[in-house]
Amino acid sequence: MMTGMTSSRPLGALGAALALCLTLAACGDDAVAGKAGPTGVPTPTGEPTRITDRGDLSVARSDTREDSVYPEPGDPVVDALHYALDLTWDPEQDRLTAEQRLTFRATADAPRIPLALSDALEVSALTVDGEKAEFTGDGDRLTIDHPVTADQQYVVELAYAGTPRPAEAPSTRSDFRQGLGWNITDDHETWTMQEPFGAFTWYAVNDQPADKALYDFTLTVPEPWSGVANGVLTDTTTRNGMVTDVWHLAEPASSYLVTVAFGHYQRTDLKSASGVPIQIWAPADGEPLPGGTGTAPDAIDWLEKILGPYPFESFGIVVVDNESGMETQTMVTLGNTEYSLSPAVVVHEAAHHWYGDTVSPADWSDVWMNEGMAMYLQGMWEAEQQSIPVAQKMDEWAGFEDDLRASAGPPGAYDPQQFGDGNIYYGPALMWQELREKIGDDRFFALLKDWPASRENRSTDRADYLGWIEKQTGEDLGAFFDAWLLGKQSPPRG
Repeated sequence: MMTGMTSSRPLGALGAALALCLTLAACGDDAVAGKAGPTGVPTPTGEPTRITDRGDLSVARSDTREDSVYPEPGDPVVDALHYALDLTWDPEQDRLTAEQRLTFRATADAPRIPLALSDALEVSALTVDGEKAEFTGDGDRLTIDHPVTADQQYVVELAYAGTPRPAEAPSTRSDFRQGLGWNITDDHETWTMQEPFGAFTWYAVNDQPADKALYDFTLTVPEPWSGVANGVLTDTTTRNGMVTDVWHLAEPASSYLVTVAFGHYQRTDLKSASGVPIQIWAPADGEPLPGGTGTAPDAIDWLEKILGPYPFESFGIVVVDNESGMETQTMVTLGNTEYSLSPAVVVHEAAHHWYGDTVSPADWSDVWMNEGMAMYLQGMWEAEQQSIPVAQKMDEWAGFEDDLRASAGPPGAYDPQQFGDGNIYYGPALMWQELREKIGDDRFFALLKDWPASRENRSTDRADYLGWIEKQTGEDLGAFFDAWLLGKQSPPRG
């Protein structure tokens, strides 16, 4: 997620069987050659393509845990493997009608299946492995009365509908005021942002960062609108005035990294120098490449020189009616504001695909693992654009970093009611510069490249990360990291 801007710093109905069974001037090669441009949705082909089975789900197996900061929306007994979400949005009624298929592994014996789902949505049918199951809703908890056995796999299918309601954010940031999860605009379009939680406002989920799963989306809305989600758009059909877009996410994602948006969009196709396909979905009544979104290919190119190959098969940006930005996996969600659409934020959110997406925090106490490195890389990029040393950029940030700790706590032990404050961005970014100066550029940049590759498609924690760094460098860095991550005051800099 991008830093918050302040004046003081930068910043089908459910049947009997429920059968759903991101410088930066030139664009990539295609754009330079004039081949890219705004397009509509793909040519309609006929019947909607509905979601089917994904086969081997082992890549999505997770070591689940109860989050130490925000434990409520989920339970470690559920290891979600695959979510198939068939969502229909009615903008006239602001009503979501949904069918969902969740395949999960039980991590322990348990008498019931615990999930999170907003009480704004009414469940009309639910089965487990094809058999009707009883369930209860209590607030944002959905409890299914069905026993599970450790390491066995189950399929939950449900139908539900209603007007989703965003969840209150545990944050003082102004761009969180609209709430977390599913949001509806004044024009009845929709968008989702759900860090650190909020996926439960629109589907039944284990809404914890440690649990990664595969996703398929079937999104239906009246034409000429589109549904945009993570992954690759595999099919678009139109029937009886309704458009259905089918999206496939090939790599597992934590629920906070999932995005769905319904609205009237235009699409522009770009490509990075290395061949990464990029889509920009922008409001149909505006510029096809608003703000700095057209710099996405160069952002990927710049990051690949530092971090190695882009870790996913596609990249994209969907522009929505809010004030924030979020590194939603393969399809970044950016608010339609000057800062959110700036090239610096595009770099920041693209950087998260190495630090935050392919490797995610297993616990929200370690969100600094995402934001500190993305902020440091943004600082490197800004320094290049300004033709100044990165150390000078860090000096600028150090001028206010201590105030951030005093306000919201240390980066690794922040105030849970001030999630996403600047303390988790700037302190860790300064820490990485100090480590770079301590161990030298060769070892530092080797670390930056090797870590995401070593933990691809996993969620992990500070013990694993910092232990790995010490092993790679041969340095005893425990006191160094403790001072930067847990200290109530900024440590002295070299």
